[in-house]
Amino acid sequence: MNKADASRRRLLDAGAVEFAAHGVAGARVDRISADARVSKAQLYAYYGSKEALFDAVLSDRVSVILGEVPLTPEDLPGYAVRLYDAYLADPRMVRLATWARLERTPVGHLFSAADEVPKAEAIAGAQRDGLVDDALPPADVHSMVVSLAMTWSPASITYAATADDPGADHDRRRASLAEVVRRAFSPPI
Repeated sequence: MNKADASRRRLLDAGAVEFAAHGVAGARVDRISADARVSKAQLYAYYGSKEALFDAVLSDRVSVILGEVPLTPEDLPGYAVRLYDAYLADPRMVRLATWARLERTPVGHLFSAADEVPKAEAIAGAQRDGLVDDALPPADVHSMVVSLAMTWSPASITYAATADDPGADHDRRRASLAEVVRRAFSPPI
C-alpha cells in the first residue's frame, strides 16, 4: 500500500469512529485528521468535504459487511444470525447507517437501489427453487431479514445488545432470530 492509500485508509478508519459517535453534523474534521495523522488539507484533497468523507466511510463499512456477510438466500436464518454477529462485532455500521438516515437520506433507499437488485434476484432464485416463500416480493424479504437482524442493534428502540452481554443471551437471541426468519420466509407446507 502506498503512502496516499495508507493515509486514505487511516482517514476512513478515523472517520468511522468519529461519525459513528457524532454523526455528520457533530463530527469534527480536526479530530478525524488528528486521529488519522493526516492534515486537514490532505483530508479535503482526498475527499473534498466532510460530507463526502462520511459517504466514503459509510460505503467502506457497507463493503466490509457485504464481504463478511454475503447474502445466502438459501439460508436466510443463517444470514440473519451472521448479520446479528457482524453488528455485535462492529456496531459502527449500524450507527453510521442510522446517522445517514437521520441526517442525509430521511426517505427512500438508504443505499443505491441498483445495489439491491442482485440481492432481490438472488432471493427470487431461492423462491423459484422453493426455498423461500414466493408470496412475498424479494426486495421486501431482504429488507425484513436485515431489519430482524437489527432487533438488538445500536439502533434498537427496545434493547441494544453489546458484545459484553452474557453468551447465553446472545445464544438465545441467535436462536430466536433464526427461528423467526425460518417461520416468516419458509414456503408454506
